Amino acid sequence: MSDNNKIKIAFSHGDINGIGYEVLLKALEDPQLLDLITPVIYGSGRVAGFYRKCLDLPALQLVTRNAGDQFEDNIYNLVNVVDEDLKIEPGQETQAAGQASLASLEAAMTDLKNGNVDAIVTAPINKHNIQSATFHFPGHTEYLQAIAGNDYKALMILACERLRVALVTTHIPVAKVAQLLTVDSVFEKIEQFNSALRRDFGVVRPRIAVLGLNPHAGDEGVIGNEEKEVIIPAIERAREKKIEAYGPYAADGFFGSGAYKHFDGVLAMYHDQGLIPFKTIAMGQGVNITSGLPFVRTSPDHGTAYDIAGKGVADAGSMRQAIYAACDIIRNRRRFDEMTANPLRKQYFDKSKDNVVLDLTGDS
Repeated sequence: MSDNNKIKIAFSHGDINGIGYEVLLKALEDPQLLDLITPVIYGSGRVAGFYRKCLDLPALQLVTRNAGDQFEDNIYNLVNVVDEDLKIEPGQETQAAGQASLASLEAAMTDLKNGNVDAIVTAPINKHNIQSATFHFPGHTEYLQAIAGNDYKALMILACERLRVALVTTHIPVAKVAQLLTVDSVFEKIEQFNSALRRDFGVVRPRIAVLGLNPHAGDEGVIGNEEKEVIIPAIERAREKKIEAYGPYAADGFFGSGAYKHFDGVLAMYHDQGLIPFKTIAMGQGVNITSGLPFVRTSPDHGTAYDIAGKGVADAGSMRQAIYAACDIIRNRRRFDEMTANPLRKQYFDKSKDNVVLDLTGDS
């Protein structure tokens, strides 16, 4: 971090033909943000200028820098990473736009790994046109997992003030969900979610609701056995580890009744089971967070929105919340790590001797 404790945030520009630049420029136009963060946009000054002009957005003074620089506070740093002749076609899926989104993401991640920035906020990509020899993932989450390596396990969380939803499985076909659910995989996600709620969100003793897979949570085996054979044993294992996990709950009644309000987080078995109710409740104010990795990544809770690209009507609320969330998570992690870095030694006092302490930790 910089000397004045501002957080350096990298922004990948996503698909240039979507609403990425619009929501990013709208979110950053608040000058008070510069009191909080040092923004570094990995993209194109020409593309940014195009959207500023055609959407009549307030001008941001973008200062061109090189990747790896010591980025300056109180300015909008821009690292040009794409060909300035790149064709801009709002609302259109093009191969060139996919290549540009990948170039931005890779440059931002390089600076993040090298410690030149503190976190990354990603604008939406098109998961089809970004595919290449170096990007063969179904989304950001899986790409970031590969970057972090096998020592880490990514957890996808959608969060807003009222609700946090994590997923056991992410971007996979629905037909494959059941076969990927095991006691180990569900327990692992419960454990990860518990850790994320404590470290990233500052929840001291999280209460986690676990959803069932089948309608009515299986109705005691009438509509499926995954609850009995997989999910309940995983919850029981979590509770043996002193994790407050409850369920499994039928997803429809759980959200419809407002029961989610009584928990710090909800673990869904698959993508749409968790994200449909989340986006119904919080669309435009939610944040996609990739937890469990050695770096912080957030993003808006929406996609490229080609249908409104270039029309000036995109809502920047979710992008703005993604910026604030990145700052909050960085601070929460540092606070948590400081509190847990030097636990009190375990000591044994031998009452048969005066003033003798046996240190059982093995430390001198």
